[in-house]
Amino acid sequence: MRQVLIAAAAALSVGAFVAPAMAGDKGDVRAEIRSGVDWQDGQAAKGTIGGAIGYDYNLPGGAFIGVEQAIDKTLVSRDNAVGSTSARFGIHATPKDKLYVISGYSYGSSYQDGAHLGGGVEHSFGPYYGKVEYRHIFNGNDSNQNNQVLIGAGIKF
Repeated sequence: MRQVLIAAAAALSVGAFVAPAMAGDKGDVRAEIRSGVDWQDGQAAKGTIGGAIGYDYNLPGGAFIGVEQAIDKTLVSRDNAVGSTSARFGIHATPKDKLYVISGYSYGSSYQDGAHLGGGVEHSFGPYYGKVEYRHIFNGNDSNQNNQVLIGAGIKF
């Protein structure tokens, strides 16, 4: 039940940012598919697949801030899919490239519940984009931390 409530709150928070975007604010609504690897410290890496929706708002001076709601599934595991609610902050390094840090909370699986922190780079191809991102998930059990490297492709509206 807790996971359902967290997911509902996350969806509402993303919606609060998406609605102004539809009204013409300077920003991008984005949707992506992604894949990558997930590993716990000291264990073998496992493949993942998932998706995300988000909104980035352009700030003065070439910076941006955004929110994201994502879900990722470990391919060779019976664990539930892992959701995450995140905030991004970064800069437009070039007109087509974004560099950012990402932070938030991951939930939905007993070994992955916890805050996460990471960073990434995103490159635009017109309305499309590709990205590479790293996340470290700080689980409640200090000896069992998680890491993710994700590669995504998406579209901006």
